[in-house]
Amino acid sequence: MGTTSLRRGLPRVPGGEPWPPAGLAPSPAAAPAVQAEPELIAPAHPSAPAASVVETVAEAEPPAVASAPAVPAAPPAAPAPAPAAVTEKPVRPKAEPRLYGSRTLGQWIKLVVLLAVGAVAAAAILVLAARGVTTLPGVSEFFEKYPGAYDLPDTAEPGFPWWAQWAHFFNIFLMVLIIRSGYQVRTEQKPPAFWTPKRGGKKISINLWLHQSLDILWLANGLIFVVLLFASGRWMRIVPTSWEAFPNTLSALLQYMTLDWPVETGWVNYNSLQQLMYFLVVFIAAPLAAITGVRMSEFWPKDAKALNKIYPVEVARAIHFPTMLFFVLFILIHVFLVFATGALRNLNHMFGGTDVVNWVGFWLFAAAIAVTAAGWYAARPLVLAPIAKLFGQVSSR
Repeated sequence: MGTTSLRRGLPRVPGGEPWPPAGLAPSPAAAPAVQAEPELIAPAHPSAPAASVVETVAEAEPPAVASAPAVPAAPPAAPAPAPAAVTEKPVRPKAEPRLYGSRTLGQWIKLVVLLAVGAVAAAAILVLAARGVTTLPGVSEFFEKYPGAYDLPDTAEPGFPWWAQWAHFFNIFLMVLIIRSGYQVRTEQKPPAFWTPKRGGKKISINLWLHQSLDILWLANGLIFVVLLFASGRWMRIVPTSWEAFPNTLSALLQYMTLDWPVETGWVNYNSLQQLMYFLVVFIAAPLAAITGVRMSEFWPKDAKALNKIYPVEVARAIHFPTMLFFVLFILIHVFLVFATGALRNLNHMFGGTDVVNWVGFWLFAAAIAVTAAGWYAARPLVLAPIAKLFGQVSSR
């Protein structure tokens, strides 16, 4: 351990020598990280005064080191200015897509495109299959024997009388609105208005009232047509009078499927496929729609337990909707063939009452479509309510 000279300070008493006395002292060892407090050792002799012990400890302690002057604390920094409030544009909630029936407009477009592509693909397959059938042995002889139509009795008159033309127009107008209102009744969740009969009865939606009212008019138009059809003897135009109608129907169907269509002679005689389809529409599909519609309507007696057990409403519902789909499919195919097999002449048959080829029938058909479109647009509660009030009470709930 080395030595070092003592640093002398001020005298302990006035006029005395500087303290400590001049001399050398051992170099102090490195101070530990944490300096322990000095222990107080009791004196060997208990008779030693306590004051001398305290004085001895005081003399052993190193001189106090003057503490560094306190550095004044820095003044607190001024608070930073608050950032200017950012004005955010309120986010508008996204509007719900408008539904047309059970789907949006985009969904309907996708469905129509998908159905159109599927229909074109199915038609192409059918055409190829039908053309393949015509190459089989014996098919050409079948076409020669059954060209697609048979001769009507001599009493059958050609042409279309005026009452047939008007019945055809009313049928177009009423069928379109019946299909529209029937679909609304089937898909509506909250009716826009309600109708109650004047004589009392169950409250129904105004769309159901429209559907049933149109059904009554459609049935009246059909009954008048059928009565005049038999009274004039023109019933044989749409009622098969020979068993040859059935093989000729198959022949006409194959000719349509191959796109080598049979000759159109509708002014004088329908081909057998046309005749059979018109017979199904007038005498099968229309009565089915009427019978099932009456069963589901308010006109049906609800208290007739035996009758309701024989004819449950579930059976009527299971038949009524497919019958409507049959009408829709028939109308689409019928209109397509009218335009594809000589539009001007075919339109003149039913709208112009003549077999010549001119534009009269076309413009009358266009007028009929315009009237039907106006009826479609007018079939809404704002227009229906005043009419419905003539036959009952209209309310919003």
